[in-house]
Amino acid sequence: MTQFHLAEFNIGTLRYDWDDPRVADFQNNLDKVFAIAERADGYVWHLKGPEMEAAQLDCTGPLGGNPRTASTLSVWRDLAALEHFVWKTVHKRFYDRRAEWYGPQTAWGGVRLVMWWVPHGHIPTITEAAARLTQLARDGDSDTAFGWDYARSTWGGAA
Repeated sequence: MTQFHLAEFNIGTLRYDWDDPRVADFQNNLDKVFAIAERADGYVWHLKGPEMEAAQLDCTGPLGGNPRTASTLSVWRDLAALEHFVWKTVHKRFYDRRAEWYGPQTAWGGVRLVMWWVPHGHIPTITEAAARLTQLARDGDSDTAFGWDYARSTWGGAA
């Protein structure tokens, strides 16, 4: 997969509004977690705050405009780089607390994460990410839309 990078999109619906004190620890650490991602070996790109917020709030867009949506769209060198960031950095501490902040996922059949390979230099869009998430929810894992278990069993992985 040396001609490709790994795109990932994750999405959830917060239990409370963004300005609710019960979400403060999550919200107050987003910049810290993104800064660690940006310095991580294998990080390529992510859709930044204002653009991501606009995509999440767009009522006519593929994410539906729910003001409690929290999502990330990013690109990584490979599966090992993404796994290291997710499971071996401060990100994991926040991941482990996700039930405090996120409610049950109702859209996309409960699927919260999708990964897919993109050619070097390709920057995925929210529309593309939502289509991959829809594909994964509808058809299950494939080489074009997959979750952690499929990725590890197909391309190996460290976690």
